[in-house]
Amino acid sequence: MHFTLLADRPDAVPTVARWYFDEWGQAVPGNTYAQTCERINGGLNRDRLPLHLLAVDGDRVLGVARLKLREMSIYPDREHWLGGVYVASAARGRGLASALCREARDLAASLGVSSLHLQTERLDGGLYARLGWRAVEQVRYNGHEVLVMVCDVGDVKGGG
Repeated sequence: MHFTLLADRPDAVPTVARWYFDEWGQAVPGNTYAQTCERINGGLNRDRLPLHLLAVDGDRVLGVARLKLREMSIYPDREHWLGGVYVASAARGRGLASALCREARDLAASLGVSSLHLQTERLDGGLYARLGWRAVEQVRYNGHEVLVMVCDVGDVKGGG
């Protein structure tokens, strides 16, 4: 398995868009799979956010994570975010989500990012707590209770 940017594998946009739309996008009123594809295509960056990181085995895309800007409108001062961490169901249980998070952290550091935020519906922090992310606060956002977490890019755990 290796990591690559979605910008270097644009053929994977439909797969990533399907995952995102099926997992989260249908909850957004009026959103469509085609709009999800368009949004992803608008962020095929290599050296600035937003960007997508893929976990790939041969030609198969196994998972994705996104580094993005200002995910939650209620936190305009929190600039850098990790989101859209998704692993294909057939590839789950092998530590890919942890590996994606670590690789995304390293990529963020290489781009000069000093801290990352995320939101999760796992109110105990789940995977992210195990990787060293710290809870900031629990809030209701877009109709869901979420835990907002932060990590200093140099301080998150290498394991997971």
